[in-house]
Amino acid sequence: MERRNFIKVSLMGATLFVAGSFEACKFKGPAASASKIKNRNSIEFNNNDLVAYLKEFTDAHKQHAGDYYGRELACNRIQLKGMLCKLRDEDILVGRNCFPPVGFSPQAGERYLYYCQFKDMEKLREAADLTPENKSALNNIISYWKEEDGVIKTRKAYKDDIASVLTSDKWSDESGIGFPLYRISGTQLDYDKLITLGIPGLTELIQEKQLASAGDQEKSQLYSAMLNMLNILKEAIDLYSVQVNEAIDKTKDSARKKQLVQLGAALKHIKSNAPETLYQGVQLMYLYSVLTGSVNYGRMDEYLGDLYIRDKAKGVTDEEQIAILQGLWHLVEARDFIFDSRVIVGGKGRRNEQNADQIASLIMESVFRSRLVVPQLTLRFYEGQNPALYAQGLDMIGQSYPYPMLYNDDVNVPAVMNAFRVSEKEAEQYLPFGCGEYILYHKSIGTPSGVINMLQALLVTLNNGVDPTTGKPQGLALGTDFTSYEELFAAYKKQIEYYVDALAKQEKLEYDVAGETAPFLLMSMLFDDCIDRGKPLLKGGLNHLGGSLESYGNSNTGDALTSIKYWVYDKKEYTLDEVRKALTANFDGYEEMQKKFLNAPKYGNDDAYADDIMVAADNHLFAYTRNSADKVGLNSYLIVVINNHANTLMGRYTMASPDGRLANTYMANGNAPTGGADHNGVTAMLNSIVKPDASIHAGSVQNMKFSKEMFSKELRPKLEALLDTYWKIGGTQAMLNVLGKDDLVNALKEPEKYQNLIVRVGGFSARFVDLAPDVQQEIISRTLY
Repeated sequence: MERRNFIKVSLMGATLFVAGSFEACKFKGPAASASKIKNRNSIEFNNNDLVAYLKEFTDAHKQHAGDYYGRELACNRIQLKGMLCKLRDEDILVGRNCFPPVGFSPQAGERYLYYCQFKDMEKLREAADLTPENKSALNNIISYWKEEDGVIKTRKAYKDDIASVLTSDKWSDESGIGFPLYRISGTQLDYDKLITLGIPGLTELIQEKQLASAGDQEKSQLYSAMLNMLNILKEAIDLYSVQVNEAIDKTKDSARKKQLVQLGAALKHIKSNAPETLYQGVQLMYLYSVLTGSVNYGRMDEYLGDLYIRDKAKGVTDEEQIAILQGLWHLVEARDFIFDSRVIVGGKGRRNEQNADQIASLIMESVFRSRLVVPQLTLRFYEGQNPALYAQGLDMIGQSYPYPMLYNDDVNVPAVMNAFRVSEKEAEQYLPFGCGEYILYHKSIGTPSGVINMLQALLVTLNNGVDPTTGKPQGLALGTDFTSYEELFAAYKKQIEYYVDALAKQEKLEYDVAGETAPFLLMSMLFDDCIDRGKPLLKGGLNHLGGSLESYGNSNTGDALTSIKYWVYDKKEYTLDEVRKALTANFDGYEEMQKKFLNAPKYGNDDAYADDIMVAADNHLFAYTRNSADKVGLNSYLIVVINNHANTLMGRYTMASPDGRLANTYMANGNAPTGGADHNGVTAMLNSIVKPDASIHAGSVQNMKFSKEMFSKELRPKLEALLDTYWKIGGTQAMLNVLGKDDLVNALKEPEKYQNLIVRVGGFSARFVDLAPDVQQEIISRTLY
């Protein structure tokens, strides 16, 4: 198949051009004048109509107080009007969605459970064209949600053992060791079940369970609510069917009319039947995901593979299927979840591997042709899998595209077995979501509901429980006179454990609050074992209730501890008091000390001195966090060494550190060495990054930067041999940036010439020119091999 950025294909008899990107479909906030707000909806709201919608949603929430299932059903039905965007002229699928400033969602920034985005509401309150009645109504709505918003309710539920430790949730705006996050994320739904059964099959399954549990009121209520929720899904299909029919009547373009007729037919089919074509399967999956709020898309090759083979037997061409997939990618990009949007292909445990491999190749091709920031295409592989998929993946990466991300099942499956304490069969269903956290496909949720800054923990420990950024008390005061490195490290570990304890409790409490707030009916239908148990997702239905904790500053912490051990305790060249003074001064006047700290042994060079210290710090954090699960009532609670540019955001509020890093600058990315510190070559770097124990965490990010020359015909065999060795010695995954030596520097000078340069930041990709300057500098700092 020819690769090009702009393609002209025949889709169902009509000509379609698929290229470019669409504006992200999200609520921009209310207008300050009488101009209309385009709420990315099936209708356009002006400010007064928007208030009417917010009042309707809020009234439904009030009226169903105490009605666990009725509230979710009523609010979701009303929300259809606020979250489903109009069909656009370029769309071949429906499901564009937006987020009104009040609504219901499992995750999405400030949108958690029944939520209110207060900043947007305040802007709306200032709108000049609001009627006096609507201003008054809006004031009442805001007052109501100050008690009912999901984040507010969660924080109110904190007891002192959490509230006294996690005093702030502003992780990106102030210094701190541990912060809570509010979301129910890591939801990878069983789309294979959805597509196999369709809406009618799901309905029949639930009705059978309802009959079998006659007399059990609790189960009966759940099953009735699920059936009503499926009716709301049908209402969403009807809403879009009306839009499609209106578009058919309006369009004068015969090719577009033909597309719309086929789209209308697909919607009609999936309302009453299980999907029979790939087009129908894609449409049902995506619309279901939008209504649930789930923003990752599971093992797509598995759930589309059989439909693809069926279509192929009927003469549907690969080019037609690529057009459908590209239409999906544009909707995914417009949904604007760059930290999520995972699409997984390849790997162990697929029920239909031969069919899945064929569609996997097509999925990869379609993503490459689109060259968008999302989906976050992920290729799992193992010894014995069709090697063509891995080769195709390297071909894509070699053309300066950061996808697919590569995951090694031969290491990851045994690691997940141990970390999650599950069988091999269950571990084969591990999936990375978001920025790299692992979950068990449609069996577990692994919400990362907290972050921990390891480097800040060390700095606070060095300063006897005082935040060096603010001068205020923080964490535990453990003294200043550490007579040995072992004493210092023991104190540092106590500081870490103090925060992990609070964050683990917060994770479980967040699930409890969410479970009491809503049943998450659509999710419950596609998660094991909610239907079988007759229980909602977070009230006993979920097969495996897991959580995760994001760690940052890992490599800097290892290097900082190494510098202290080397120069303070081994060489005895400096005292801890001298180190504290240098850090407080940001090394101003202590340049010689900074130089020596920078030249101390560093993680990433296969140097046992540095690597052993790094591994000890990491493995302590991993093991202690894993062992916290049983204490708080979770099936698993695991560290994820990921990066979604939080290393840079948190670095802005982290003071100078003993690794030689200056204050308020970025920390290292994920499990990678500090940029430029890995000076012994790529083999030494790879030998270092496999040393932390992969079997006691839930994923770590390995970002690597290679020159285009490494993917040339002459050097490609050497590169493949290098990667093969990395996989064999324990490499779990790799995220590769392939760039010209001067591409990034030139992009800073002439950004207009590099608008399509997409780079891997950490757990997500972005157009380089769109990134903040310090994020750009962190990427530039990484060693180019």
